[in-house]
Amino acid sequence: MESVDSLLNKKYEVYEKMIEQVKKEWFSNIKGDILAGIVVALALIPEAIAFSIIAGVDPMTGLYASFCMAVVISFLGGRPAMISAATGAMALVVVSLVKDHGVEYLLAATILTGVFQIIFGVCKIARLMKFIPRAVMIGFVNALAILIFKAQVPHFVGISNMTYVFVAITLVIVYVLPRFTKAVPAPLIAIILLTAISIFAKVELRTVGDLGTITKSLPVFHLPQVPFTMDTLRIILPYSIALSIVGLLETLLTASIVDDMTDTDSNKNQEARGQGIANVISAFFGGMAGCAMIGQSVINVKSGGRGRLSTFVAGVFLIFLIIALGDLVVQIPMSVLVGIMIMVSIGTFDWSSFSYMKKAPRTDVFVMLSTVVIVVATHDLSKGVIAGVILSALFFVSKISTIKVKKTEQSDRTLYEIEGQLFFASVEGFLESFDFSLKDSNVILNFENANVWDGSGVGAIDKTVIKFMDNNNHVSVNGLNHPSQKLVDRLGVYNNPNAKVSAH
Repeated sequence: MESVDSLLNKKYEVYEKMIEQVKKEWFSNIKGDILAGIVVALALIPEAIAFSIIAGVDPMTGLYASFCMAVVISFLGGRPAMISAATGAMALVVVSLVKDHGVEYLLAATILTGVFQIIFGVCKIARLMKFIPRAVMIGFVNALAILIFKAQVPHFVGISNMTYVFVAITLVIVYVLPRFTKAVPAPLIAIILLTAISIFAKVELRTVGDLGTITKSLPVFHLPQVPFTMDTLRIILPYSIALSIVGLLETLLTASIVDDMTDTDSNKNQEARGQGIANVISAFFGGMAGCAMIGQSVINVKSGGRGRLSTFVAGVFLIFLIIALGDLVVQIPMSVLVGIMIMVSIGTFDWSSFSYMKKAPRTDVFVMLSTVVIVVATHDLSKGVIAGVILSALFFVSKISTIKVKKTEQSDRTLYEIEGQLFFASVEGFLESFDFSLKDSNVILNFENANVWDGSGVGAIDKTVIKFMDNNNHVSVNGLNHPSQKLVDRLGVYNNPNAKVSAH
């Protein structure tokens, strides 16, 4: 039995580790996190409004979602410094739901989405990330960079000459200023300085206020006003499943990207659970479904954000801007925010992918380009990633489905040496490699350099053995490794005494 002192010491060590973890994640980079969070909050407002418009709901629905999700995920997420809010990918999924049934059904669907995501997190859905190939990841990142840039085009192309000027000045500040000082994030300086210039010089520019009306009010608790019936479930279920998958896919991929940018690890299953809880809370306070935002996450990291405090500040400062500084926020020129997002798109794009395309196998290049094209064409990240994974799987199956059968004729026997992977895709080539006209001979099938993976492979061995035995041949199946032997023993159907199966 352990002594009381020993147990107390262990508990003390656990608490000490917890305190150290909290300090590291929340207070190890206070200045950088606060300033980065402020930049993110300013950049979140036009995006949240724009995504609300896409979904067909009031702009405050997107703003409330961004506030709730950022605050909740700062405590419950598994990836410090990652930003979660209302996103375009989620908005596109719910367009028809809002149009046909209204915003209350959207809130109900968001709650169910959160429940699904919590379940996915408990079931450790993040394990599936290992099945996403590098080519798909590169395609995902590049497609996202292109989409971020495309989303800015309507806000500065063909508007006015001053719009181009402000975009250019913003880019100069963002890229040049960090060479002289990094005390304050360059995007924050650009926003404050150029907004002040536009207001006092009365420059005619499109502003955040032109995107939609901002109401100076806090979100309040609200139960979705929908009937709790099977008909309601039937309506929202398909949307909730789609939202949960799209949201987690974008979140987990974004987490991987932020991991790489910061050279740190994250708990992606915790992130999945956190996203689910954040969506449930968001819906109860009038917010739409959301997920991680790669653009805002990149802004946060590049502005110096490293801890949970940056995400928390982004959410809190967002609602502060709406409530206390709403009149100033609506005067922020869109051209300044466009310049910052162009910087994000340039920084997000994987420029090394051009050299990767020269060196990588053609199949990998095709997968990467297909992912980019599908995402950009559909504006749906999940479709591009899923298509990329399927293409990669097909190319992989095609690559390993070539099986070699070498025939050696000896005085008293015929030896077939099989090399490769025997499964459903290689069965046809396997069967075509034998001369079944052979009669009255000893036939040896040597599997020392082969693996049998499924029932189709076992069936092909059965068929081969039976065909040879029909011509009065004595057949031996040798060299099966232990897993293959177990599979053959369990699924094999031939039991003619002339057929001998061994695992030597």
